[in-house]
Amino acid sequence: MPVITTRDDVEIFYKDWGRGRPVVFIHGWPLAGDAWQDQLKAVADAGYRGIAHDRRGHGHSTPVWDGYDFDTFADDLDDLITGLDLREVTLVAHSMGGGELARYIGRHGTSRIRSAVLLSAIPPVMIKSADNPEGVPDEVFQQIKNGILTERSQFWKDTSEQFFSADRPGSRATQGNRDAFWYMAMAETVEGGVRCVDAFAYTDFTEDLQRFDVPTLVVHGDDDQVVPIEATGRKSAKIVPNAELKVYEGGSHGMALVPGHKEKFNTDLLDFLRR
Repeated sequence: MPVITTRDDVEIFYKDWGRGRPVVFIHGWPLAGDAWQDQLKAVADAGYRGIAHDRRGHGHSTPVWDGYDFDTFADDLDDLITGLDLREVTLVAHSMGGGELARYIGRHGTSRIRSAVLLSAIPPVMIKSADNPEGVPDEVFQQIKNGILTERSQFWKDTSEQFFSADRPGSRATQGNRDAFWYMAMAETVEGGVRCVDAFAYTDFTEDLQRFDVPTLVVHGDDDQVVPIEATGRKSAKIVPNAELKVYEGGSHGMALVPGHKEKFNTDLLDFLRR
């Protein structure tokens, strides 16, 4: 099982498929690198090297007690990139992974980075405030933590509906999508799950986004019930210098896994990689 060991002795599991210019995929919460298998195959088949790691406390990586903050996540990503000596990297990040990508650039720069893709990502900031009225109310995050601590298996089954907008008329989300979400969510540690909520709810990535100096594609669905586009994707596209925004009509938070939008995203990703 391929792993890298971080600077604080955490083992980070990763998949490494194909040969060519590297594309590193950063998964969302509460998932794992397995969420990117369709994209890993797509980029590997197209002549790139696809790499997807499991965040600490997720998937097959070490189920640690500490380190669930974005500075540490960014350092873990840096340890992966430098440990594999990757250069000219395209970073592709979903949801919470977008915060990891942003903090990586803010903290470690872009000397090894060619370009970036933010998919349904949480930056610049999630929490609702006077300065961010489009954000998510704090009570929502408290309810999420309570759901994890009370009966997380049922909580994840219920959450999968919103994650994929499966409740919408005409939704193409499958039961398989929802089952895969549950399976990956259950592999996340309880402590990691709760601590990650605090991290992605309250961390402000505005200054990190301002430091982007590589081509950046922002992709977001206009029916994202988890990370609202008006609070995140549209704002990030304005903050990141010269970013390109693509809005998917009817796109859910987990749209890159859903038939229809999945194929569209893969096409847009490959087009972006070829530039």
